[in-house]
Amino acid sequence: MIEIKSISRGNPQDETAVPKYYAHAISTGKVDFERLAYLVSNQCTVRVPDCLAVLRALEMNMIDELEQGKIVQFGELGNFQIGVRSEGETLTEEVSGNSVTSAHLNFRPAKRLRKMLKTLEFKLKAS
Repeated sequence: MIEIKSISRGNPQDETAVPKYYAHAISTGKVDFERLAYLVSNQCTVRVPDCLAVLRALEMNMIDELEQGKIVQFGELGNFQIGVRSEGETLTEEVSGNSVTSAHLNFRPAKRLRKMLKTLEFKLKAS
């Protein structure tokens, strides 16, 4: 169950418009690598330090592969890929690495995760 709260937002294109209220998901906390390693170790024969070592290696390898321009397919979670934002150039020949203004991470969820997102239930958090 995902908790939501109501937040007010104005229309940036029409500052005179009456603000509207939108649902906003509320986090119930964070899970760090140590907790994930503990959870994984309880589901198999591998101990927490070994799970933690694998998670750290996975983290480093994902970053290395992304830096090389590869799409990282992360099992049933989905795909990670680097994306860029750039300045618009008049001619194609003018586009270069200097045109890039920033890089970001794109995530495309896999089928199982997309299904989970479609079946989530929500409840309004009491004030």
